[in-house]
Amino acid sequence: MSENHGERIVAVWDAPTRLFHWLVVALVAAAYATERLNWMDWHARAGYALLAILLFRLVWGLVGSETARFSRFLAAPRGALRHIEHLFRREPDSQVGHNPAGGWMVVALLAILIGQSLSGIYVGNDIADEGPLTESVPAWIADLIEAAHDQWLWNGLLAAIALHIVAIALYAAVKRQNLVLPMVTGVKRLPAGTQAPAIRSLALAAIILACSAGAAAAIVRFL
Repeated sequence: MSENHGERIVAVWDAPTRLFHWLVVALVAAAYATERLNWMDWHARAGYALLAILLFRLVWGLVGSETARFSRFLAAPRGALRHIEHLFRREPDSQVGHNPAGGWMVVALLAILIGQSLSGIYVGNDIADEGPLTESVPAWIADLIEAAHDQWLWNGLLAAIALHIVAIALYAAVKRQNLVLPMVTGVKRLPAGTQAPAIRSLALAAIILACSAGAAAAIVRFL
């Protein structure tokens, strides 16, 4: 890796993590657009694809590259609060992966997206009378699931996305740190002594993705 003025370029994000990130952006946008246009078949397909890559991300967060692992970026809540206290302090970027606050944002977004995907599958199957659970779930629970999908989880997702964008803008404006570009290129310029994180193979990622797609298909049939 090249060095310049005590810094060097470090590969921090692997290709599967970056691809997951931008696919989520595309699929959430597609789900919103197809729902507004009443293209419900395509809306459902976007939800199925989203569930598959979310399952992949959960597994990749356990066995994937170092910066993708939950054990690496999930800090104690106190650590996240301390990080937020320094939000308006301009300082050089020395963070290899997610910062302590950003790690919790990742978990929150994953939880909301999984809830939105699963509730959407149930609602779609309930309407089409396709899933084996559609007749066994009491009406009041079905109504709660539909309300969660159409209102609570969706509004929570919008709020989390807005907060995520605001944080990125603050980092760019106040700290002069670009958080978006590394998620495109996979690399960051960091202090020369920074140790590069371990990166897992693309073959492993492909196997996990295939298994995740199969699991998503099974869940769609079950719900």
